[in-house]
Order: sequence, then C-alpha cells, then structure tokens
Amino acid sequence: MTAKNAKIVITGAAGLVGQNLIVELKQQGYSQLVAIDKHAHNLAILQALHPDVRVVQADLAEPGPWASEFVGAQCAVQLHAQITGKTTDLFVRNNLTATAHVLEATKAAAVPYMVHISSSVVNSVAVDDYTTTKRDQEAMVVASGQRHCVLRPTLMFGWFDPKHLGWLSRFMAKTPVFPIPGDGRFMRQPLYERDFCRCIAKCIEIEPDGTVFDVVGDTRVDYVDIIKTIKRVKKLRTLIVHIPIGFFAFLLRTYSIFSAKPPFTADQLKALSAGDDFTGIDTEAVFGVRQTPFEDAIRESYTDPRYSHIVLQR
Repeated sequence: MTAKNAKIVITGAAGLVGQNLIVELKQQGYSQLVAIDKHAHNLAILQALHPDVRVVQADLAEPGPWASEFVGAQCAVQLHAQITGKTTDLFVRNNLTATAHVLEATKAAAVPYMVHISSSVVNSVAVDDYTTTKRDQEAMVVASGQRHCVLRPTLMFGWFDPKHLGWLSRFMAKTPVFPIPGDGRFMRQPLYERDFCRCIAKCIEIEPDGTVFDVVGDTRVDYVDIIKTIKRVKKLRTLIVHIPIGFFAFLLRTYSIFSAKPPFTADQLKALSAGDDFTGIDTEAVFGVRQTPFEDAIRESYTDPRYSHIVLQR
C-alpha cells in the first residue's frame, strides 16, 4: 500500500494523462509528487497550477541528474510516450530508449513499485510505429524485474487535450464546415481521462503485482456521433460534411507536409477505420470507479470552467 505522504515520481507528467493525474492525486491527498517532463511550456502550465509539486525538466532519452529524483520514491508512474510523429526514430527514442533509462533509474534507486501506462493498441490490428514501440515498451517493463502493473487505456479525452477530441472540439468551434471521413461509422470506445486517472490512483494505492488491466471506455460510440455530441454540448452551428475516406487521407498527408506536428495523421485515420473492438475490465468492480456517462464527460471536458480552457502544446 502506498501512503498518501509517500514520494511518487511521474514521468511524462506534463502531458494529457499527467496533468489530469496530478489533479486527481492531489484531490485524494497525495502530497509529495515529482513531475518529470521535457516539454518546457507544458511544465510551466503544470507548475502554475500546482506550485506545491516538484517539477523537473529533463529528456529521459538522455542520461542525466534526473535519475536521482527516484531516490526515496515509493512509486513511479510511467506516462511518457511518443504518440504521433513523422519518423520511426522519434518513437524509438521516446518510447524505448527513454523507458530503458527510467527502468535503470528505478532499479538503481530500488523503487518498490511502478504503474506503467501502456495502450490498447498493443491489442490492435493496426501496424504502425506507435503500436510497435508501445508493444516493445510494455515487454521491456515486464522483463525488467521491476515490481509493477500495466494499464492499457483506449483513446482518451478530457481536460488539457491538445490532440484527438480536444483538437476536434476546438477546430469545430472555429470552422463553419466540419469534414467527416466516409460515413463516420467507425466504432470507438473513448475513455474519459478523469475516470482513467482514478484507476491509476487505485493502482498506486493497492499496488497490484504483475497484473495487466485493459481499461476501456464503457460506451461504444461511432466517430460521427462523438462529433455530434461535441457539437451539441458546445451549442455549435457547424455544418458536418462527409467526404470520401481516400480524399480525406490525401488531405491529411498534404497537411503533414506543412505541419511538423499534425494533430491527426493518415496512420491514425487507418487505425480509426481498422474496426477494433476492445474488451476491458469492469472498472467499478476492479477499482471502484464507475465511469462517467459519455455526454456528461464530454460536457465537463469542453465546457467546465476549471480546466477546459487550458490547452497543452503538442
């Protein structure tokens, strides 16, 4: 059991999951949090919101003094990940090399426990750099000898989101016409970030040993209906227009030529239409977390005045 005053080190802490997790852990009374991330802008947001959290800017793919932050830690939460990118080496560097360094640091500091955040893509039919390196990253943790558990979330949404549904929400508010690939009937199982962070917090508390948890949004909803829900809760008048998938993919590839960090890629479109149907745990039975109804979660994510206006950089 991890005590509320125990030192907890979170890698990739300034990203979507990390920002939400720190809000949740503080609400639950955890008082000694260390946040490590390489993104200066997003770390500054985290520090401004939580001046009581120790913030460390560091690139985990490079050995450095950041490793000493794990000394005395009771738990490490491994969140860092390369999710989108144009080249394979970015995924290798940030999903594999950085993870090898973190595992070396936790071993040297004799950290008793790690919560590793993997992804539902390890069970996906999709084949791309993200899927491949996330599978390899999870295997590294399992083979490391580090006492741990693994959580595999599906597509997430919530406060602070610079990509995915967050980007779509902001784009919809700015444009009179919103394009949908094909008929938009691509079933998704989006997971509300706050619900997922409550599952992470429970793992920190009870320290399940060697267990893998597939954490899936319990609402099956088509992509087009996600878009319509966002439009409804934000009271937008945007016209939704369907365009052929092939042309949509061409537009994405063209956009990526001019954008270093495209919010949506052709690989993600391929994954979107892959037809995955994930099976997950009953989060209420396992963790005591009853998932928030989908429309309520969308409303809180994109209209709640506390954090919905804060957007991270990609």
